[in-house]
Amino acid sequence: MINVSEALAIVAENSSNMPVQKIPVHKALGYVLAETLYSPIDMPPFRQSAMDGYAFIHSEKHQYDIVGISQAGDHSKIKLNENEAIRIFTGAFVPNNADTVVMQEHVMANENSILITNMPAQFSNVRAKGEQIRKEEVVFDANTLITPAAIGFLACLGITEVEVYKKPKVAILVTGNELVKLGGKLPKGKIYESNSLMLQAALETIGIKKTKVYHVKDNLKATKKALKKILSKYDVVLISGGISVGDYDFVKEALLANGVEELFYKINQKPGKPMFFGSKNDTLVFALPGNPASSLTNFYIYVFPAIKNRMGFSDIHLPKLVRKLNSDYINTTGKTLFLKALYDETNVTILEGQASSMLNTFAIANSLLIVPNDTENLKKGELVTLMPIH
Repeated sequence: MINVSEALAIVAENSSNMPVQKIPVHKALGYVLAETLYSPIDMPPFRQSAMDGYAFIHSEKHQYDIVGISQAGDHSKIKLNENEAIRIFTGAFVPNNADTVVMQEHVMANENSILITNMPAQFSNVRAKGEQIRKEEVVFDANTLITPAAIGFLACLGITEVEVYKKPKVAILVTGNELVKLGGKLPKGKIYESNSLMLQAALETIGIKKTKVYHVKDNLKATKKALKKILSKYDVVLISGGISVGDYDFVKEALLANGVEELFYKINQKPGKPMFFGSKNDTLVFALPGNPASSLTNFYIYVFPAIKNRMGFSDIHLPKLVRKLNSDYINTTGKTLFLKALYDETNVTILEGQASSMLNTFAIANSLLIVPNDTENLKKGELVTLMPIH
């Protein structure tokens, strides 16, 4: 059995980046860049008006003759004299020798001339060429997540394709004779299977929207057969249940029989002690506890950073915050604890119902509070570390 820090280090060392692929910008949402991007143009590519109004050469005069118009999409070649202005619209080309735009609300106008009633400062309301970004400047560094705004920015620069890390293919294998699919009748001795839905939802939060769920009975032969099929097709395999030391827990034996290298088994923590992490070729395998709270806890602590690492994220772990504890807490286990908790701007409250089988408090928690294995007593008002999970 290893400690949490050792387990985290092993996961990080073995979760290498996925291969790189080039995809269209409009399909890049949720992917991570595998290249540094440079702007092919200045943006804006010409001086633009930031307002609907009138462009002119700034002076002490307030009255100007109107000598033309510049609409968005036009390229006006008008050359203004000091007593002249042109009607101009937002985003339109500003004539080369005009230096200021006055908004139309600050003008009295007729067909031939304007009177500026509120004179703007020189250079007002003119977007300079390259104001957002200049040609050959860095648009995004490698390992940047592509967001909706990023897609818009790339498109306005004329960038049509980007190199990104592929998203890993993820399979979930659910074990357990006691499990019944959601929607069916619940016979005595059975429970509804919920872990696969929970894990799929958790995967979606980091951009993995397509997963395949497999089910297998608590049977060594069937488990080995299912794993043989899955391991050859997926980049990450999550297994729910069957990893403890009961008479019907066959997952570890089936994994080893299929050539999966054991990187660690069992962690000095609560909940989530009985977890197996291994690999075969480039496939990562996480055999998670069957108890729902344990399964989800280990997803956040270990699976979450491993998949983010494979996807190319530079920051892979849940963030950490420090808050004041609302009550005393005693840890007599000698294990690292991950406690469901609620935090606000200053304090954190440990919730009731910390059992590994309970999701009711997990469902309302917004964080996991970390109690190190060598900490026995936490006092009210003491600063503690927690990880937001929503």
